Amino acid sequence: QVQLVESGGGLVQAGGSLRLSCAASGSGFRINAMGWYRQGPGKQRESVAQITTGGSTNYADSVKGRFTISRDNAKNTGYLQMNSLKPEDTAVYYCAANDIYGVTYWGKGTQVTVSS
Repeated sequence: QVQLVESGGGLVQAGGSLRLSCAASGSGFRINAMGWYRQGPGKQRESVAQITTGGSTNYADSVKGRFTISRDNAKNTGYLQMNSLKPEDTAVYYCAANDIYGVTYWGKGTQVTVSS
């Protein structure tokens, strides 16, 4: 059974930083491409950052220059470094990853709250 577990969320003041992790486990599962998404209060889930198997990245305009997505293939783990956080970054952050067959798996999310 494939599992993605996010960690690293919490409460931080505006201007602060957090690093989210997404650890993947499951027999034979290896992260292919992965991404981070978020859903703020009263908002739809949106894409935040994506990283391909080869390491190419893509970011939402709202986080460019502040967030960095990365991955450690040896640990089968992805990361989202979030700097210069703003109150509008407050959301539940989810990671999603697909395998080589294109099946997508989701984590249960981690809460990030940025106070002003």
